Amino acid sequence: MNRRPLLVVLATGVVCVVLALVAWLWWYPQAEAPAVAEEPVPIGGPFTLVDQDGREVTEADFAGRYMLIYFGYTFCPDICPTSLQTMSTALSMLDDEERAKVAFLFITVDPKRDTVRQMADYVALFDPAPIGLTGTKEQTDAAAKAYRMYYRVPESDTEDYFVDHSSFVYLMDEEGRYVTHFAHDATAEEMAAKLGEVLG
Repeated sequence: MNRRPLLVVLATGVVCVVLALVAWLWWYPQAEAPAVAEEPVPIGGPFTLVDQDGREVTEADFAGRYMLIYFGYTFCPDICPTSLQTMSTALSMLDDEERAKVAFLFITVDPKRDTVRQMADYVALFDPAPIGLTGTKEQTDAAAKAYRMYYRVPESDTEDYFVDHSSFVYLMDEEGRYVTHFAHDATAEEMAAKLGEVLG
């Protein structure tokens, strides 16, 4: 039996199928891949604290504004004042309209020493000055936990101690959602550039 005609027919059929498939792929509209919903970063959340004027504030008081937040303590010898100065300098690089859209917050992790009066005296050292927030230990602990802050206040019978803590600056959007964070070595220029980008 001569198989040559059969092989020719089969080969021709395969070629036709391949050509049809190529044509279909060429002309058929490409379906868009379904959008993958990004999971929100679990940083941030509700808080109830007291500002340097003794007024109770919550995250709702800053709704509609971006929040630039730093956790630390006023007796910090170097890291905290350096970070706060960087933030203050970055904000000073913005124009008045941009700066009005940002709430600059400094939240203590050492409420035992950082009283309302202490916070008021401390934040006044910066220009522009942050809003200093303190409260009960339970309130400041809850705020720090919401922002995944690491800190450890040593047990001490004296007022002379250091608090070990992470040093990040958090940027939250107008609805209190995480946008990004800056490490301790971020420059004011880098911070201002990012702020200008999100505010623009």
